[in-house]
Amino acid sequence: MKLVSYPSDGEWRAGAVLGSMVYDVDVALIGSGMPRLAPRATTRELLRRYGGALEQVEAAVRRAAAELPHARVGDMSDLRLGPPIGDPGKVLCIGLNYQDHVAETGRALPAHPDVFAKFASTLIGPSDEIRCSYVTDSLDFEGELAVVIGREGRDVEPSAALDLAAGLMVLNDITARDLQYRATQWLAGKAVDGSTPCGPAVVTLDEVGDPQNLELATRVNGVRVQGSNTKHMIFSVAELISYVSRFLTLSPGDIISTGTPEGIGSKRNPPLWLKPGDTVEVEIERVGRLRNVVR
Repeated sequence: MKLVSYPSDGEWRAGAVLGSMVYDVDVALIGSGMPRLAPRATTRELLRRYGGALEQVEAAVRRAAAELPHARVGDMSDLRLGPPIGDPGKVLCIGLNYQDHVAETGRALPAHPDVFAKFASTLIGPSDEIRCSYVTDSLDFEGELAVVIGREGRDVEPSAALDLAAGLMVLNDITARDLQYRATQWLAGKAVDGSTPCGPAVVTLDEVGDPQNLELATRVNGVRVQGSNTKHMIFSVAELISYVSRFLTLSPGDIISTGTPEGIGSKRNPPLWLKPGDTVEVEIERVGRLRNVVR
């Protein structure tokens, strides 16, 4: 199953995708006699209530698709989708998690995951414009796989960590490199408002399969600039969930982005900076594709 955010009366509302059709989750729950969500509930609220029972949600949506025409919202390709999780409690990102990327930065291999944070205000939808050129002329791309948490957990072992995951999505960790390296902390370059496309959906693990065997590609104006497979991560998705859970409680809707492979613009000669009018795409096998224009 795929979970999305779609617009309704000026707010983002939880939707589920079957095939390419989006269905309203709340209508589906009501139709199956299950407790409904709050009015205009977000996907985060859906996970808070049903993150441990997504199979029941999928069954309700399938029943609604067959029996409740008013549950149908529209084709996924015709809707402007928002960030699948637009109101996360935490957005955590991992730096230096592919050996080839570590090599291109000239750093030593990390002994532990390198964790930094973003804010909800950075997140935009899978086709929204990246409006960051006003603040930097050193705008870079980082195609990444992100995991969305579906169940609360603390201090979990790697062997059980994937049980906390609701699913996976694509994320582009757009970075203002000049702001990033003005000081020793990365926050300024990583947390520009409206800088981080994600989505198009949270795809449940039963549909994706092994998160450590997914092809990833980033393209700028149609030219492939990054290409790798998640099997080349230094720390796996399960290891990252476990590591983060050692020092904080993970909650439904939290996001962990798992790092980028080599090929970022700042390490090219000459550097490849994103400019207004450029189109940047990130695609991950069985998860989805982002396509965003820089403004």
